[in-house]
Order: sequence, then C-alpha cells, then structure tokens
Amino acid sequence: MLRLSEIDVNLLVVFDLLYRERNTQRVAGQLGVTQPAVSHALKRLRQLLDDELFERTSRGLQPTPRASQLHPGVAEALARLHETLNLRDDFDPGTSQRTFNLAMTDIGEIIFLPRLLGYLAREAPGVRLSTLRSHHEDLKHGMENGQIDLAIGLIPQLGAGFYQRGLFVQRYVCLMRQHHPLAAGAFGLEDFMAATHAVVVAKGTGHGMVEEELARAGAKRPIRLQLPHFAAVPYIISESDLVVTVTDKFAEATRERFRLKVHKHPLPFPEIPINLFWHRRFHRDAGNRWLRGRLFEMFAE
Repeated sequence: MLRLSEIDVNLLVVFDLLYRERNTQRVAGQLGVTQPAVSHALKRLRQLLDDELFERTSRGLQPTPRASQLHPGVAEALARLHETLNLRDDFDPGTSQRTFNLAMTDIGEIIFLPRLLGYLAREAPGVRLSTLRSHHEDLKHGMENGQIDLAIGLIPQLGAGFYQRGLFVQRYVCLMRQHHPLAAGAFGLEDFMAATHAVVVAKGTGHGMVEEELARAGAKRPIRLQLPHFAAVPYIISESDLVVTVTDKFAEATRERFRLKVHKHPLPFPEIPINLFWHRRFHRDAGNRWLRGRLFEMFAE
C-alpha cells in the first residue's frame, strides 16, 4: 500500500496533465519544464504505481486501464487541494456571525462597549461580543489558543509572542457628586485628605498602583467603603458624600449621566498606557484584523 508521504504531488500534476493532453511536449510547455523532465516524472510514477500508465500508439499516448481508473480521483483531489490552498482569507462584517472574545476590565466595558456596540449594530449586525476577566497565565494561554481574540488594558505580562498597539493614556482624577461640599472651588491635598473616600481594590489591574502611590506619598485618608470593581461607583457616589479616585476616561463616561463633579487629582500619578493586544498566531486573521482596526479607529488618541 502506498503512503501519501511516498508521493510527490508534482507527479500527480504531471499525471493529470498527461491524461488530458496525451502529449509530453505540451505538458512540458504548460509546466514550464523540459520534455525529458516530464518523461522522468512519468518513469517515477510507473515505478510507484507498478503500471505503465500511458502507452505510445498511432494516436499518441493512451492511458492504460489502471490510469483511467486512477484519474477521476486524482483530478478531484488536485482540484480540491487547489481550491483549499487558494481560499481567500476574507471577513465580511456585514454577513459574519462570529463571536469575538475580549479581555477587559469593567472600566473597559464602560468606555469601549457602548460606542463599539453602536457601530456593530450599523455595520456588522451579526457579529457578537463576549467580555471576560482573565489575568496573567490564563490570559496568555487563552490568547495563544484563540479563546481570547483581543485584550485591552495595562497588561505588562504579555511580552514575547504578542503584538500591541497603543490606544491612549489614562490619568487619575477625583470624582464626587455635583453638589458635594467640596465640589465648588479648588480641590487641594488638604481637601483630599479630609474627605471621606470610597476605594476600588481591583486586583490584577493597573488601578492597584493608586493605593501604592498614595501609601508612598503618605496620603492617609478616611475610607468608608471598599469595592472590588468600578461598575457600582457612580451610583454610590451620586447618592453620598464619598470621594473616589478613578481614571479620567471613567469620569468622562459617567459624570453627565450621574451628575458628578470631576477634580484634577491633587497628587501626581504616572499616566497609564492603555494598549490593544493580540497574539502573533492571529496577526493575519482577517476577522481579528478587522476588529482591532475598528477599535483603533474609534478609540486611539
């Protein structure tokens, strides 16, 4: 029994053309090789298949019964192989039903999803999104195996094997209700230290740097509430006298709806780069390219 590893696909191409043309010179011309090269290929095929395959007659080369038996399957296999290798890596957002999995924080969901979903409703109505929290090794492995298409945020652990592109930088501000006693006028370090605070302890995110910087500056302030995420912050702040340290993008996305006041933070924090990440395995994937292109167009500064 012949194994596929023993067959040179080029020999099958020669066989298919010989069956159609019945002339080694014409086959050589189509392949751009010499006539002896075609004859040599035929010789190898005869040895592999233990059959003459073509005999010279007064009407030129004629296939043997074995060649006639083999040709339909060989021709179909070559056609399928040609079709497969020439498949276009296209992505049509207007007809796609693909689900994209995005790793982002709850702040990311608030900043990115409203505009992105609005765009998809108009331009890619069948495309679905799924967001998830995934950190460190889980995130890395998820992106390597294609379970996560893109990640957005401050993710320094994604190094070798990943592409990244900057979207914007975030700065920290103080957020409070519009009619908070400290809302009017300047908001300095003494005001910050005297205010009662809500603190978001978002493990595995860049926001953990806030508490580190405050501790380094010796900025101890009264804390009444600790939260593990940001989603509830504007609801709570708008109905209390608590002050919270958040990113400027989060403040921009929530202040009008919840009637909040934004103050420049009295302490200097490093700017936080927010990047878009994808694994190199999917760098040329048409759908991945399309989505990251739209994200960059919509959000890059």
